[in-house]
Amino acid sequence: MKHLPSLKNLFYLVNLHQEQNFNRAAKICHVSQSTLSSGIQNLEEQLGHQLIERDHKSFIFTAIGEEVVMRSRKLLTDVDDLVELVKHQGEPMTGEIRLGCIPTIAPFLLSNVVQHCKQVYPDLTLFLKEDTTDRLIDALGKGELDLLLLALPVDTSGFHSMKVGIDPFKMVVHKDLTDEIHEPIDYQDLPDESIFLLQAEHCITGHAITACQLGESAKINPFAATSLHTLVQMVNCKLGTTFLPQMAIDAGILNNTDLTTMAPPGETPYRDIGLVWRQTSSRILTFRTLGLEIQTLLDQADDI
Repeated sequence: MKHLPSLKNLFYLVNLHQEQNFNRAAKICHVSQSTLSSGIQNLEEQLGHQLIERDHKSFIFTAIGEEVVMRSRKLLTDVDDLVELVKHQGEPMTGEIRLGCIPTIAPFLLSNVVQHCKQVYPDLTLFLKEDTTDRLIDALGKGELDLLLLALPVDTSGFHSMKVGIDPFKMVVHKDLTDEIHEPIDYQDLPDESIFLLQAEHCITGHAITACQLGESAKINPFAATSLHTLVQMVNCKLGTTFLPQMAIDAGILNNTDLTTMAPPGETPYRDIGLVWRQTSSRILTFRTLGLEIQTLLDQADDI
């Protein structure tokens, strides 16, 4: 068998690309800077191509270097999956799962998920990361996360997904303004710029607009909030209205406010909640079992 590059040197290369700094990459790899540099030079010699162009103060990755980094990420992820497959053979709900979740779900569901798993699956540990959908999908593809809990639909090309429940939308208004809004709600009756939404990078904005049939852009306020809690405060100041997911309402986001809910236009508008993982992952049984547990938790919330 021909001499193959070591996974260790590929690991050095990937982390250098991520950090764009030899010192920081060496710290992440828990080696000295000289060890990391030598490993990458050894990798270049093995492959017979220059991966990095260096001068005294800076460096850039060559075109082939960028390609090697991309393929190395996949290789390292596949190796991790292989190790997990062997490690947890016959014991699906054990080990660690790096779970990513979006901010419009995480504060309202993850606590119940973690507590439930501690009770039912004590040998399973969840490490959580909260971020936007695009960043989480990127991290999943790079192997930095194992599983995502997202609001669907999103582009999950190259990944597997599993729907675990639905989350209805409600329109939220100040109690003092309910007499001015007649049900069923007609957006034409609302003042221009009276509907507050999250920043566009939060997928719930697109989901709410689509599900609630909001086609009147003139009704949307140009102010874009960074969180659902900010939206609640804006509406509580009688500045307008917004859409909130039912799971946030059930979790008490409207507590200590003067807000109430109304049915938005559309036939029970909602967003889907689902899990997403890499097609190459060996832990499908674990992910599907966890998905069924989350589905049960969501169903229980609906029954309350």
